[in-house]
Amino acid sequence: MKLLVIQREDGDRLGIKLDTGVLDVLEALKIKDEPRVPTQVMEVIEGGANALLALRRYVEEAAASPEKFSAALYREEDISFGPCVAAPRKIICVGLNYRKHALETNAPIPEYPILFNKFDNTLAAHGEAIPLPAKVTGQVDYEAELVIVIGKETKYVERERALEHVFGYCCVNDLSARDLQMRTPQWLLGKSLDKFSPLGPYLVTGDEIDDPNNLSISTTLNGEVRQQSNTSDMVFRCDEIVSYVSQHMTLYPGDIILTGTPEGVVLGYPEEKRVWLKPGDTVTIEIEKLGSLTNRFVEEVH
Repeated sequence: MKLLVIQREDGDRLGIKLDTGVLDVLEALKIKDEPRVPTQVMEVIEGGANALLALRRYVEEAAASPEKFSAALYREEDISFGPCVAAPRKIICVGLNYRKHALETNAPIPEYPILFNKFDNTLAAHGEAIPLPAKVTGQVDYEAELVIVIGKETKYVERERALEHVFGYCCVNDLSARDLQMRTPQWLLGKSLDKFSPLGPYLVTGDEIDDPNNLSISTTLNGEVRQQSNTSDMVFRCDEIVSYVSQHMTLYPGDIILTGTPEGVVLGYPEEKRVWLKPGDTVTIEIEKLGSLTNRFVEEVH
């Protein structure tokens, strides 16, 4: 299934992408009630196998009867998206996790995963305008990344069983203020500005992804392809990352792990050719089977 968050003035709701449109689960339940069906994305993630099964059965019924559920079906272009994981407890990032990206930035291939974190102030949604904080940075860069979304409490999991603890996957643009990132040996400041983690559009359940380590991934800037790679170029694969992180901290349902970006970022260009993101730019992150995440950049109002 492809889950998403519908933003409305009366509160966020769980949506499901169908061939016939986006199903608003809360509206659908007004047509046919089923008390076990979750109505928020975090309820699905945290509810385990029973919540997912109840939702799946309900959605299958709605998909088979589009006329009956027509009042709860919206055109995708008519909805406002929220971040597809609404409230992660942890946002963990893996740095320099693509071989060619490490090479383009003249960095050694890591021996162990390079971990850092972001915070929930960085969350943004598909279609949301992203402010460029010119007051503190003039070097904002894009980074297409695959996100792992944890589905079970996970501690000391073996690599062979790690993906059993994954709920699903989504796209993220791990925006980076390079001048702030490189100001000190700690990258956190340049990674944690407001809305610097647009997430979505969909949260795709793990059963739809045969191999997360073999997905095409790309970035376009104003229609120009800037990044074009495959997750097979990752230094540390998804199962290895989940296992490694779980050796050191407990992962909980809804935690997200950003798995690194391929080559083609602005930082990888020769210094005289670097053109950082500016107001009016539009960036689209696309990952095979996960959809396209698009955001436009604007001047920060403060």
